[in-house]
Amino acid sequence: MNKYIKFLIAGLMIAAGVYLMMNRQIGWGIVVVFFSLSPILLFFKNEYILLAFWQMRKQNFVKAAHWLTYIKNYQSQLHKSQYGYFHYLQGLTLAQEHPAKVEPLMKKALEYGLNMKHDRAMATLNIAAAALSKGRKAEAQKLLEEAKRLDDQGMMADQIKMMKDQLKMPSMQKHMHNPQMRHRGKFFYREPS
Repeated sequence: MNKYIKFLIAGLMIAAGVYLMMNRQIGWGIVVVFFSLSPILLFFKNEYILLAFWQMRKQNFVKAAHWLTYIKNYQSQLHKSQYGYFHYLQGLTLAQEHPAKVEPLMKKALEYGLNMKHDRAMATLNIAAAALSKGRKAEAQKLLEEAKRLDDQGMMADQIKMMKDQLKMPSMQKHMHNPQMRHRGKFFYREPS
């Protein structure tokens, strides 16, 4: 729903509540004014983002991605404070199937801003994982330190420890050797027996 329509609905409901109170139906007027606060609340917290968070909490990434598809143009449908969470949720839903698409979404999420420290830690951890998978170990190490600093409650301590262990492992591309190909080349080609 468009953000300006929500304010229009809220304004009409408040007017109806005041009208009811002036006509000596104070109880119903209070109820209508109370319910008029929901569109104002949904202005700052988009209902599709709330539903996507609910599905993420239940570990249902497919349904979370489905709710995010209802947001066609995030700049016109969302408040500026929600831009970061929109990209953050998109990145989390794509993390399992398309890990290459996660890094730019998490960078955008951090750029727009995330309110909670653990959300910033999760986004930083995802960027570190992408950097590690692309062989940028120094950047991954720096991002892991930042994620550890942001993770006050230790919710991601296991993931950070696992990624630090992966950083210590040697790069497989440099150390992989095929014994059958060792002496093959322009001058060392031998006919297989």
